[in-house]
Amino acid sequence: MDKHNENLRDAKLAMAEADCLVDNAQVEAALDALAGRITEKLGESDPLVFTVMNGGLVLAGRLLPKLHFPLEVAYLHASRYGHALNGTLLDWRVRPTQDLRGRTVLILDDILDEGFTLKAILEHLKAEGAAEVYSAVLVHKLHERKAYPGMRADFTGLDVADRFLFGCGMDYKGYWRNAPGIYALKGH
Repeated sequence: MDKHNENLRDAKLAMAEADCLVDNAQVEAALDALAGRITEKLGESDPLVFTVMNGGLVLAGRLLPKLHFPLEVAYLHASRYGHALNGTLLDWRVRPTQDLRGRTVLILDDILDEGFTLKAILEHLKAEGAAEVYSAVLVHKLHERKAYPGMRADFTGLDVADRFLFGCGMDYKGYWRNAPGIYALKGH
C-alpha cells in the first residue's frame, strides 16, 4: 500500500474512533464570541488580516464573515526551519507582500500549541514596521510547553485539552481540516 492510501485509511479510522471535544454548535458560539472581541478591539483600526496557511484557512473562512467592519485580507505561509526552538528562523513559503508600516495587523491561525512559529511571525511583522500586531486562534491548547510562560493569543476562541487534535483547520496526516468540530485521537 502506498503512503497516500495508508494515510487515507488511517484518517478514516482516526475519525471513526475520535473523541469529539467540541461540536459544531460550540465552535460557532466560540466564533461569534471571538468575532465580538475582535470587533470591539479592532473595528475602527482598518486592520490588515493575515491568514496563516494552511491551518488558519478554515478559521478565516468561518470568522471573516462575522467581522462587520472594513478590513483587508491576505495570507502568509511559514514554518520553523527544522522545527528549531529559535523562534526567529522561519522558512517562508509565502511572505507578506503588503506594506506593513504603520498598519494594525491581525494574524489568524487554527491553534496555539507551543507557539514558536506564531511568536516568530508576530516578531517578523513588528520588525517590518507594523504599528500593532494581534493574534487570534480558534484553539488554545492547555499545557505548559509554550514559547514563553503564559503565552496566549490576543483573541482565543476555545481552550482545549492537550491531546492530538484535528478539525476546524487542524489536520490528521493532511486530512480532516474540514471537520466542523474539534476532535481528538482516541487514546492520545
